[in-house]
Amino acid sequence: MSERDQPKHIYRVIFHNQGQIYELYAHSIYQSELYGFVEIEDYTFGTRSQMLIDPSEERLRTEFDGVQRSFIPMHAIVRIDEVEKEGVAKVVDSKGDKVTPFPMPVPRDSK
Repeated sequence: MSERDQPKHIYRVIFHNQGQIYELYAHSIYQSELYGFVEIEDYTFGTRSQMLIDPSEERLRTEFDGVQRSFIPMHAIVRIDEVEKEGVAKVVDSKGDKVTPFPMPVPRDSK
């Protein structure tokens, strides 16, 4: 079976970013050479020919327009799933949600 005949994998990535939870879909995810980061490439968003446009997905499409690769800190990742088909990318506030960010050490002055 040639590389062209093989189906592309689709991954759903859920991560924390500035008090919000991002849910994105991509074709390539792997551990970065930068220690403690996950690299995400080849983002996929819904087709623009749809009659209804989700403002959240449109915001993400604009935010990630022109981005070739993202480096997401491992502690910000909530979940990565391999899925059969792409869903709707979205951003939701994490306030009142049942997802808690991984605790980070408080930086101290080194005097």
